[in-house]
Amino acid sequence: MNKNIILFLIAFIIFSIIDLIWLAYVGRPIYVYYLGDFLRENPIWSSAIIFYIFFIIGMIVFVIRPAINQLSYRYAVSYGSFYGFITYMTYELTNHAVIKAWPFGIVLIDIVWGAILSALVSVLSLFFYRRFCLN
Repeated sequence: MNKNIILFLIAFIIFSIIDLIWLAYVGRPIYVYYLGDFLRENPIWSSAIIFYIFFIIGMIVFVIRPAINQLSYRYAVSYGSFYGFITYMTYELTNHAVIKAWPFGIVLIDIVWGAILSALVSVLSLFFYRRFCLN
């Protein structure tokens, strides 16, 4: 199998597991508290999957592939967290700017979560790719 496809699958699986744990167990009560009636009973999974695909492609292009090329966990952590910070901040601050009731608490929580999630996915993707594809 093509190594780029393997890398995408590694990152996609890691991202999905970590983010779904966050959304189901940790973040859910926070989002219910802050967003209440804005939340859907059931997410639109097709939209979530499209986001995951393109977000992960961006992580691979801008963070994970360069970290693999340098074999650098430091690069993966620092640029992964920066990528998550910038991308989640873009979404959150746009919502805060244009949606009347978008709470600033959610803005802060999601920006921090984006940085943590992206750093974790970048480091773990580098680890598993090195383990299974570079040996």
